[in-house]
Amino acid sequence: MTTPLLDIRGLRKHFGAVTATAALDLQIMPGELHAIIGPNGAGKTTLLGQLAGEVRPDAGTIRFAGQDITSLSVRRRAALGLARSFQISSLFPSFSTLENVLLAVQAHQQHRGRWWRPAHTLSPSLQTAHQVLQTVGLAERATVRAMHLSHGEQRQLDLALALATAPRLLLLDEPTAGMGPEESARMVALLRSVRARYTIVLVEHDMDMVFTLADRITVLVDGRALVTDTPEAIRANVAVRQAYLGAEDDDAC
Repeated sequence: MTTPLLDIRGLRKHFGAVTATAALDLQIMPGELHAIIGPNGAGKTTLLGQLAGEVRPDAGTIRFAGQDITSLSVRRRAALGLARSFQISSLFPSFSTLENVLLAVQAHQQHRGRWWRPAHTLSPSLQTAHQVLQTVGLAERATVRAMHLSHGEQRQLDLALALATAPRLLLLDEPTAGMGPEESARMVALLRSVRARYTIVLVEHDMDMVFTLADRITVLVDGRALVTDTPEAIRANVAVRQAYLGAEDDDAC
């Protein structure tokens, strides 16, 4: 039996009287794209925060590649191969597209004592940055300042920053947030093109995207995993329709 790359056991998180994560068990298998869906307030983003190390759980364990990372910092988890993108892009707006990615590459490679050197002299890092831009379809926008990119391109750049850290696991929080149909379609195509190289946990409200890309789907309701199954089984699950997709709306899935 294949060992999970990410193994979550008994995870709990409360914010006062609000339960964000309730005794959650979840296993993410190597190479899969695993979607997390659920209504607003279900605890999806809080879950990603706990996996990335930004939110400390109240109880439970998180194991990554066999190692207990529950108490590790964001930085140490990133060094192990976890990378996260956010609903709102965190970019250096006055830096070029290439410079943004180059900084992420350098940070990952930890060029201690070399930050004073001009970035263009770090040829291996520069080559890596160009390769990442090629991967996300921004090679021709390398010299454009991030502030001048379209919203969809900024989301592509946000993904590039995550890929620049050479991750084993990508945590993606609503990568199509705020996008129009054309931009969303480009993001779906991009994720389809890279999914074979990474294990991905995807939080997303766009059900067309989820059912197109996911190998498995977990439905969160009130911080609990209602069900984890294949897209086909999720479509047909009456409890999922009632809890989230909408029993009254047969077109919801």
